[in-house]
Amino acid sequence: MVEKLFWSDPYQTRAEARITSVQDNCITLDRTIFFAFSGGQESDQGTINQIPVLAANWHQQEIIYTLVADHGLIPGQVVSVEINWPRRYRLMRLHFACEITLELIYKARPGIEKIGAHIAEDKARIDFLSQDNLSALLPDLKQRIDALVQQNLPIHSDYSDQSKGRRYWRIDGFAQVPCGGTHLRHTQEIGTVTLKRKNPGKGKERIEIYVDE
Repeated sequence: MVEKLFWSDPYQTRAEARITSVQDNCITLDRTIFFAFSGGQESDQGTINQIPVLAANWHQQEIIYTLVADHGLIPGQVVSVEINWPRRYRLMRLHFACEITLELIYKARPGIEKIGAHIAEDKARIDFLSQDNLSALLPDLKQRIDALVQQNLPIHSDYSDQSKGRRYWRIDGFAQVPCGGTHLRHTQEIGTVTLKRKNPGKGKERIEIYVDE
């Protein structure tokens, strides 16, 4: 099983790894800093031995990296893995802004059902089943998010079940939530958050989340 360095140190931008398998243009590694799409958070972008990674996908607890067909890599080879750090860090900031927004909405609207989420480099979004327009929540949500950011609270991340790859984040006094994303160390890193409400369809509400540059 691949060692997931993006969990033990999500701030690491370069690492050496050994190729454990090669199948056509797909490879696996013994250790990796390169996050693969999960829980709505987009995959990292980067290179393996300066070869661009075209896709990163989970297969159970392994991660399969897709490269160009003529990559020339072989099993057992030691390679350098590098990620696009500005993109990763922005995804981490948006991811956690999304996480605390969701928890605050759950507190404000008990029983509301989340039906989707996506964290991209430009924005994050959360979709809900709701007959009510959520616009009225935004000013209070914004105020509460700003307060959490300004307090610069520590964010703890760890395994709840390491054998199954289950993880969580926790802010003491606020929430503990199962999550396998890449997490910040402190809330102040999120920066300034902007919220927008959209209506993606009948009976649905969407909250879009932006962070400053």
